[in-house]
Amino acid sequence: MTDLKYKRNFCITAHIDHGKSTLADRLIQQAHIIEDRQMMNQILDNMDIERERGITIKSQAVTIPYRAKDGHDYELNFVDTPGHVDFSYEVSRAIASCEGALLLVDATQGVESQTVSNLFLAMEQNLTIVPVINKIDLASADIEECKKQIDRDLGLDSADAQLVSAKTGQGIEDLLEAIVTKFPAPEGDVNAPLQALIFDCHYDEYRGVIVHIRVKHGRVRKGDVIKFMSSGKEYKVEQTGIFKINYEEVDALEAGDVGYIISGVKTVSDVRVGDTITFAEGGAAEPLEGFKDVKPVVFSSIYPIDSNDYEELKESMEKLKLNDASLVYEKDNSLALGNGFRCGFLGLLHLEIIQERLERDFDQVIIFTAPSVRYKVKPAGREEFFVDNPADFPDGKIEWSQEPYISASIITPAEYLGSIMELCRIKRGIQKNMQYLDEKRVELTYEMPLAEVLFDFYDKLKSYSRGYASFDYEVIDYRPTDLIKIDILINSKPVDALAQLCYRPAAVERAKVVCERLKGEISRQQFKVAIQGAIGAQIIARETVSAVRKDVLAKCYGGDVTRKRKLLEKQKAGKKRMLMAGNVELPQSAFLAVLKENEDN
Repeated sequence: MTDLKYKRNFCITAHIDHGKSTLADRLIQQAHIIEDRQMMNQILDNMDIERERGITIKSQAVTIPYRAKDGHDYELNFVDTPGHVDFSYEVSRAIASCEGALLLVDATQGVESQTVSNLFLAMEQNLTIVPVINKIDLASADIEECKKQIDRDLGLDSADAQLVSAKTGQGIEDLLEAIVTKFPAPEGDVNAPLQALIFDCHYDEYRGVIVHIRVKHGRVRKGDVIKFMSSGKEYKVEQTGIFKINYEEVDALEAGDVGYIISGVKTVSDVRVGDTITFAEGGAAEPLEGFKDVKPVVFSSIYPIDSNDYEELKESMEKLKLNDASLVYEKDNSLALGNGFRCGFLGLLHLEIIQERLERDFDQVIIFTAPSVRYKVKPAGREEFFVDNPADFPDGKIEWSQEPYISASIITPAEYLGSIMELCRIKRGIQKNMQYLDEKRVELTYEMPLAEVLFDFYDKLKSYSRGYASFDYEVIDYRPTDLIKIDILINSKPVDALAQLCYRPAAVERAKVVCERLKGEISRQQFKVAIQGAIGAQIIARETVSAVRKDVLAKCYGGDVTRKRKLLEKQKAGKKRMLMAGNVELPQSAFLAVLKENEDN
């Protein structure tokens, strides 16, 4: 094993799209741990969705051997982190497994909101931070302005900033040297009881769950019996190793190492990111700090379009759960859509990714109901409880209701300030702070309901600012709200899958929009179809799909008017009978249209 002083553990943190995965590619290429013919862009992003969207969803790790200018061979353990706010807990655990962080800043965009929040995450873990200015090869790169922002906004010394182009490979050699010289070697006692931090895990269909760990103290090798400290579960270690794109088995992992263990764990949900591993006997007395259970904040139900596909969907969900410990789901049932699952997600991006993976990886054709947050409700004469599904909303008098609030940080060019402040006002935002970072950029801090951010806030923010504004948030607390349930009735029958929980002043507008959309999707019948939005017994919106009329007078060539009237009366009576027995079929597009409206509106 390499001496501790020749090891470096580091991560790269950045705002979305600042070139993190591309920089990782160059570092890996420079180390020649993979042949050029096997090299591809975003090599650590192993899901198609990650490549297409240009985002990192799962954190990855890789060990890079490097011969420094001082003549020594170093072992650089690089932990790649997701950049999106939904996965900030994963980011915090990945950061906790390192001693140093490269803080990446796009030379064309400058410091953005997640750059700042990732800096604070790294500072909380007492990491040594080296700023890196990327994309210096672009014509629009403003390196001097970036250096000013690093000094002023981040409080770091811009003289330490490394200039690189991850695309062309310029400056990569100097960056590797900076990693060796500026980041401290890991500390740890090889002879102390085992303490290892779990910063990630994933499921391999041949080997079971592969647990990614950073060993803080002690040593772990094949045959050891280990214990997960949060659950108390014990397992026997079958293999230890390090990541070199592929897995490379080693005899033992010891203090300062980043690697993996395989120990017969069957499902990812048994492994919790942030947990501490120790020995079952003679292990550490205390777990490492920072562990917490990840709680979902967005809820939605999933149904198969064909109810016969329920068993297939169930299997797909179980397989997906193997790879995604943060996915929470339970069985659900709807009169309109049959059997399905109620799911909890870390955020809207997480929901989209689950939807895409179900459709791509498992060929499932599914319907998602409108996303909702978890509200706190106190019905009269009963205990308070949480509700995230409109079907569970209590009838009768409600004493009070509360909804989750977030603290949102927005960094925007000053020219778009007016329209973004108006957007936040419409979304019930309360301005807490506004400061000019420089003559061109403003940072806004708002507190607003999470439910308002769910549907279209991010899209509108990007369109109002032409893509320049950046957005970051964290859930802070619950606050009072006026919550009601909107029922959607089709020919006086409620459709439970279209029901929504809503802030009362916005209810009429929301119901109108849903009714209008449904009118465009429901095909005309032989009778009128009434589409209504209701709060309890009160109708607040209505649209009507007019009936298709057969021309019963086509065969009447002249003759007495009473004959025509008789035929029309007969048709009228037939339509009444049809309406009594008439069920309206809702196409799948109708459910999707309601969701899309929430996004467009």
